[in-house]
Amino acid sequence: PNFLTLYQVLFEQDGVFIHSNSNDDCIEQDLLISGSIRVVDKVLFSKSCNRDSSSVMEWGQSAEERPHQGLETQHSYETEWDMVNAISFKKKTFSNGDGALNHSQERYRWAFTFSVTDLRTITVKVDSWSSLFFKLKDTSISLPTLYFHQGGVSEFLDSLRRCAMLSESPEDESCLLVSTVNKTLSQSFENLLDDNNFGLVHKLKKDPYVTTLGGFSKVTNYLYDAFRGAEEQQRPPEERADLLGEVIPGLEINHQEEPGFEVITRVDLGVRPDVQRGEPLSPEQWGGHQDPEGRVVNVPHLKQVIFKGGLCHMLRKEVWKFLLGYFPWDSTLEERKAVTRDKTDEYFRMKLQWKSVSEEQERRNSKLRDNRSLIEKDVNRTDRTNRFYEGIDNPGLVLLHDILMTYCMFDFDLGYVQGMSDLLSPLLFVMENEVDAFWCFVSFMDQMHQNFEEQMQGMKTQLVQLSSLLRLLDLNFWNYLESQDSGFLYFCFRWLLIRFKRELSFPDVLRLWEVMWTGLPCQNLHLLVCCSILDSEKQKIMEENYGFNEILKHVNELSMKLDIEEILRKAEAICLQIKGCKSVEPTESHTKPLQ
Repeated sequence: PNFLTLYQVLFEQDGVFIHSNSNDDCIEQDLLISGSIRVVDKVLFSKSCNRDSSSVMEWGQSAEERPHQGLETQHSYETEWDMVNAISFKKKTFSNGDGALNHSQERYRWAFTFSVTDLRTITVKVDSWSSLFFKLKDTSISLPTLYFHQGGVSEFLDSLRRCAMLSESPEDESCLLVSTVNKTLSQSFENLLDDNNFGLVHKLKKDPYVTTLGGFSKVTNYLYDAFRGAEEQQRPPEERADLLGEVIPGLEINHQEEPGFEVITRVDLGVRPDVQRGEPLSPEQWGGHQDPEGRVVNVPHLKQVIFKGGLCHMLRKEVWKFLLGYFPWDSTLEERKAVTRDKTDEYFRMKLQWKSVSEEQERRNSKLRDNRSLIEKDVNRTDRTNRFYEGIDNPGLVLLHDILMTYCMFDFDLGYVQGMSDLLSPLLFVMENEVDAFWCFVSFMDQMHQNFEEQMQGMKTQLVQLSSLLRLLDLNFWNYLESQDSGFLYFCFRWLLIRFKRELSFPDVLRLWEVMWTGLPCQNLHLLVCCSILDSEKQKIMEENYGFNEILKHVNELSMKLDIEEILRKAEAICLQIKGCKSVEPTESHTKPLQ
């Protein structure tokens, strides 16, 4: 045969009833129909070894002679794959219908099956019996409520989480929203986030739906939420305009709109200006920007020089503290010494908090244990090829660990999330001081905090803004990505999450970050950097007709091959090109019906 189909029963239980309020001939007021429920994962292997999978939930009525099993024997979790010669799943009609049914017909009268991908919500109710009500995306199909007379609702939901994401509805805590990603995303997610060092999704292929990714499970949650939102709505043009205004302040976009139609506008942004990069700020220039008491003067000019050329390395230890807000620009040398003394005392007080926790206390503090475990794992694989962190028992690793643990004391709510060690590593490398590195990290995390929060609102906003920006800059390329299921730009996720830390060489990361911290030419330079990279790669992507997988693979393989100076030059040119078009008027447009 050209393909092989394997089935795994994820969950199976008897004693699951339908309470039919059938009133036919007024004979029965409340008919209890006993049945069993199963969740089955179906995997199809083609001759070329490609793998495709889908999950199905089915309920079938019990045979009359079939006894109800006790609770302890209800669950049948298969540990191995079962090969089945033939199984067919068909949607049944759920209405009672007219006319009498014989016994055999009655058995199949209520049976139903649906794909988990067709499921929209599950409503959980706990009365005398726990019950589940399933609502499909196809609203024309209604399903009966299932009552679990012998328990097992939690186990059923746990099994469903192996093939879908269940999240509580904001409007109704008894309602679970069901999200499933398309198969291409689940197949390619590892290519997006993982490499030899990152190691965040090494279990994804084995179990792509329940892999928690440690603290990075928020990435999975975000992707599910993003796809669910995409299924339900499109952003109106005026909202896209507001988003672009947030990205490039001062930009105004006029939109035309007709009811039921979307205006597709091609905009002539004019010629992109030629931009040149400058030289790094020298010690002489830095000294010339300080008054006799140590205050930094002419800060706008200083930031402009740093934006155009960065800093020479010997200045970073001092200037980064100003760029990150650890030291105020107008502070004197004596005031900065006082700040350092106060911050040193505060740091070691927080460090003592976790250092003084006994083993017995830690056994009763699951959050501290989880943070410590994640930090220890991440520290052991962060920038180990860098001389500052290489080797066994490296003191740099000890400092990295201690700073991250102390940050958990500083921000109890957030704690530690995978990826944060990547943000700290360059700071500690430059500062070479535990206290200074910690407070610079605190300032950096103030900017990046939303990227790591439970709802990942920062990532959602940035990807939406980036998509809107790319749509304005290059509608043809944006449409191409959209046609390849890549319009969400999730291949840029890692870029934005840890500010290109895994895409650039270590020296280039230092250069990019200090340029971004100037806030020039706008607060969203990182989005312009994304556009700059994509602008350089779009020709290859389109000419080679890359699909979803190929785009992810190509973007991932750009790591350590990017020229930061060329990227920054083009990013600045793109910003100037957009800002030079203050009021963007449609020059050519056509309409299409909204799908």
